[in-house]
Amino acid sequence: MKFQNLKAALFIGFSLLIIMLSVYFYQIFYNPNVLINSKEAILYIPEDASIQQVVDSMRQRRYLEDVVSFMFVSKLLDYNENIKAGRYKLTKEMSNLQAIRHLRAGIQAPVRVTFNNIRLKEDLAKKLTRNLKTSQEEILNLLNDPSYTQKFGFDTTTIMTMFIPNTYEMYWSSTPEEIFERMQYEYNRYWNDERKAKADSLGLSPTEVSILASIVQAETVKNDEKPIVAGLYINRLEKGMLLESDPTVVFALRNFGMKRVLKRHLKYDSPYNTYKYGGLPPGPINLPEPSSLAAVLNYERHNYIYMCAKEDFSGYHRFASNYRQHINNARKYQRALNRRGVYK
Repeated sequence: MKFQNLKAALFIGFSLLIIMLSVYFYQIFYNPNVLINSKEAILYIPEDASIQQVVDSMRQRRYLEDVVSFMFVSKLLDYNENIKAGRYKLTKEMSNLQAIRHLRAGIQAPVRVTFNNIRLKEDLAKKLTRNLKTSQEEILNLLNDPSYTQKFGFDTTTIMTMFIPNTYEMYWSSTPEEIFERMQYEYNRYWNDERKAKADSLGLSPTEVSILASIVQAETVKNDEKPIVAGLYINRLEKGMLLESDPTVVFALRNFGMKRVLKRHLKYDSPYNTYKYGGLPPGPINLPEPSSLAAVLNYERHNYIYMCAKEDFSGYHRFASNYRQHINNARKYQRALNRRGVYK
């Protein structure tokens, strides 16, 4: 009788232990352990991070309620050996199982990469890497590497035309090479057969369209005026005239604070000075936005070959088909500059 009672007691005790362990394991796997103040939080995991670094980062930000259980589940799920660098979004009241599966799978939260108003490679590298792990120096090294840019069909000058200003989603951990490959993908997607055919009908390559579009963009910020300006420069190219674009002189001088281009500036010797050298410059003077590219591909047909900023400083221009009319327009603008005391 005593033996049976002992046996029953052991059975009950063992059953209770099993139940308690089951409850415990259920809790450490399924109960909320990621406790954050907002609905979601961001966790950055660097390259070659250890599980201790991941946990320390989460603990410092107070993302974990119970570190020990997180470490235990990480070990069971083999996350310690499968840590992936990246930017991860953690949601409020995630369980250990949910969080670790999420991190182990490398399901990153993308970042928005926006770049516009770009003139120089340094500008591009700075804006490209603002929200990415990659450094500006790494981007610049590739932009200036002839053997690398050649892989994409560009030289170190024209490679800039592969970057079409917009907002893109990328992963924080993207390598410099992955960034370039993504930009090539977007470039090829933009330059579809229809746009290539339009460029070909102008006698221009996509790169040349981009270079011309960069001049158009530098000349006017008014989207409704861009096709007119594009038509003007296409007229000049077809007539074999010098483009004589002031913004190309500004770019050649690298003096982007200039408000007035003077005669002495026009003598500056640079392949970008379209007052001295015919045809298009060797590369873009900025990164043309899609609206500027479209303005060239869908330029307005007219007889204008001259343009001058309007004297009301509205940002619009006066256009002329002959030199006499252009001189009259230029004098109006020069007098307006003089009245404002703008001499350089």
